[in-house]
Amino acid sequence: MGDVSSVLTVHADGAVRVVTLNRPERLNSVSAELHQRLSEVWQELAADREARAVVLTGAGRAFSAGGDLDHLRAHHDHPALRRRSIHFDRTIQTEMLHFPLPVIAAVNGPAVGLGASLALGCDLVLIAEDAYLADPHISVGLVAGDGGVTLWPLLTSLLRAKEYLFTGDRIPAATAVQLGLANRVVPAGDLQREALALAHRLAAQPAEALRQTKLALNQLVEHVSGGAMETALAAEQATMTSPDHIRIIDEMTTRAQRRAAAAKEA
Repeated sequence: MGDVSSVLTVHADGAVRVVTLNRPERLNSVSAELHQRLSEVWQELAADREARAVVLTGAGRAFSAGGDLDHLRAHHDHPALRRRSIHFDRTIQTEMLHFPLPVIAAVNGPAVGLGASLALGCDLVLIAEDAYLADPHISVGLVAGDGGVTLWPLLTSLLRAKEYLFTGDRIPAATAVQLGLANRVVPAGDLQREALALAHRLAAQPAEALRQTKLALNQLVEHVSGGAMETALAAEQATMTSPDHIRIIDEMTTRAQRRAAAAKEA
């Protein structure tokens, strides 16, 4: 399997498949196209008979900066887009839970919002020493329906999950490990190599035993989080048109436009 021309690329390294979020010029923020591809790629990988493990990472200096501003703004006036996005969010979460192969997140830079959910939806998380996690859904007027509500309380304490979801604060790499949101910190220059080495080690394990162990563990995740996921998804869709969200995204867009204009003049 190989794909070198899209917003999400897949290439083979022996029995390992490296999936790369590929919008580096926008810090791999999630556009409509990338959102859809993230919902599709897991079934495509599951059908790859030669694959035994997966590494998920981002191109450039970010893992993913979360939702693309233009994409977020488009939701304000398009009910069909809101429904489609919630469908993609649900599909991404359930497909990652049911995906049979081990997935290693190589968090090479900021993993924000959906980016954080993608990383934490993986089986193992290696994080570069200068990277961080954050889920600022509430700070932009949204409910964290794409994974924050369902994943964070299972990986760290409920109190800690509430603290970071309520505030949207950044979690530095070392703190993420202490909280149970990452397995280990890796020097940035070694991240890809270490993630691939770990993926190849898992790829060499007895495939059926590893597969069934992962699926059994994820049954626990699904049992605990299923109701919360649906509640959060419905609430996120409702807040996509809230006055707070519309105002905050408009303000963020204006600031981004001013920065872009100032950069052109410099």
